[in-house]
Amino acid sequence: MKALVVGAAGQLGEALTRMLDGTDEVVATTRTELDIVDAAAVLETVTATRPDVILNCAAYNDVDGAESDPRTALAVNAFGVQSLAAAASAVDATLVHYSTDFVFDGEAVRPYCETDPPNPQSVYATSKLLGEWFAADAPRHYVLRVESLFGGGGLARDPDGRARGSSLDRLADGMLQSREVQVFVDRTVSPSYIEDVCDATVALLRIQPPDGLYHCVGSGHATWFGVATELAQRLGVTPVIRGIRLDDLDLPARRPKFCALSNQKLADVGAAMPTWQDALARYAERRRQTARTS
Repeated sequence: MKALVVGAAGQLGEALTRMLDGTDEVVATTRTELDIVDAAAVLETVTATRPDVILNCAAYNDVDGAESDPRTALAVNAFGVQSLAAAASAVDATLVHYSTDFVFDGEAVRPYCETDPPNPQSVYATSKLLGEWFAADAPRHYVLRVESLFGGGGLARDPDGRARGSSLDRLADGMLQSREVQVFVDRTVSPSYIEDVCDATVALLRIQPPDGLYHCVGSGHATWFGVATELAQRLGVTPVIRGIRLDDLDLPARRPKFCALSNQKLADVGAAMPTWQDALARYAERRRQTARTS
């Protein structure tokens, strides 16, 4: 299998490239090398590469920033995906695209499944939903919704000094540095470990079940406070955790409160995801080992 990984400098893109390298032919492109906003460049790269599968890990993830910059959010998360779908069609490639739990309004009382109607509440969420629809234009496609993605950042920094990791990665950083961490007590999530998302992605490509939409998250769910408590136990630290409420914050973009997703459809095709607790245990052990050697 020849794979084109788009957005290979990000957490998920790096992990997918690393996993596929050595067993498959991989062409990995960063935003500098291929900006999916440039439709002509996308088509040129894909036709020159002629991959069997395109893995789109490029995304605009600034949830609050999208409220004041909808043009960029839509250009990357929606119309960039449209260009990738068109290019995938041109070379008969499978398109794998990653979306988010934010497409839901968070008013549910049980985990969302793939047949539940989306109801985005922000510019970011709307741009990601449009991206899902555009990805479906590719004759063969898998749209994988992930949430609370973690496992690729840690203490690493971007050139501009910003922490590379996700919310959970930054929680681990704070706990290991004995700093107070703030977590939501009123947001419920199904955390997604990057390594498990990569495993499930490769499994789908090998199994080739019916294409379409799949929820690719850790099994089960908890509040962010519950996740943080479990993380501290796994890290072997006594944390200083301060619970905060979403309703008490004046954020530009509305966040869904209940974000749990059901991954039963993924399990039914042979790509079952481990529990989020199991994933957190493996992640915490890796972080502890890193802390001991740094």
